[in-house]
Amino acid sequence: MNWSDVWNAMFGGIADYGDILALVSNSVWAGAVLGLVGGLIGVFVMQRDMAFAVHGISELSFAGAAAALLFGFDVVTGSIVGSLIAAGLIGWLGARARERNSIIGVLMPFGLGLGILFLSLYSGRSANRFSLLTGQIVSVQSDQLGWLIGIGAVVLVALLLIWRPLRFDSLDPQAAAARGVPTRWVSFAFMLLLGLIVAVAVHIIGALLVLALVVTPAAAAMRVASGPLSVPLLAAVFGVFSAVGGILLAVAGTLPVSPYITTISFVLYLVCRGIGARRDRATRSDA
Repeated sequence: MNWSDVWNAMFGGIADYGDILALVSNSVWAGAVLGLVGGLIGVFVMQRDMAFAVHGISELSFAGAAAALLFGFDVVTGSIVGSLIAAGLIGWLGARARERNSIIGVLMPFGLGLGILFLSLYSGRSANRFSLLTGQIVSVQSDQLGWLIGIGAVVLVALLLIWRPLRFDSLDPQAAAARGVPTRWVSFAFMLLLGLIVAVAVHIIGALLVLALVVTPAAAAMRVASGPLSVPLLAAVFGVFSAVGGILLAVAGTLPVSPYITTISFVLYLVCRGIGARRDRATRSDA
């Protein structure tokens, strides 16, 4: 492949950009919702040290979506079922970090193996199989958009309702339990919400790269902010910018959307990490 081929793959559709953009407007809206809610929930993922769990849930979500694709069911429903099963198992059985990591380590290869099996048996379009792993800007159909936005809204409302006890449990679980916070149920509810948003993410960025929209924006925000309001707001902004920006860039070419989203997300993290490190050095020098 020469540079001309690379250029055409990245920007070959720029002449018809407006027409192509109209075709992927569903993905833009779904990506914006995912970036917003993923950034917010990602703050708690980071505080609870559960980045590994996100990947574990995505593997079962991938298996559920692949099963739905094989047997002719709705793919969104399949991914939701897979995500909720994984999230429920992790949330209920993995009360302690060591147990949680063990459960995730067992679920991940099982889910990935099932997904690969179902995709191997699927005889339809290869693009459908590929999109489940790495995302596809045209993967969100009109009848699925309502489901994806609805799921994002449910997760957002539920997250706001349990925000205070969840934040208390995330920062100091022992003190939260001593103060009467039902930490086990709060943790279980959080895992179910995480499972739902991961199911949405699979349809935008693919099962293999979900971390880029559920973990990286929050990790970047926590490098430059520390307030209880500034961190989630900044994480949400980073999530929306990464998701929508990646989709808008991908429209110009023929490449999957995931490289664009992951690159934007990673660059944001590097910039925030550099700003945070510079600020820390300045603070130490002043002291």
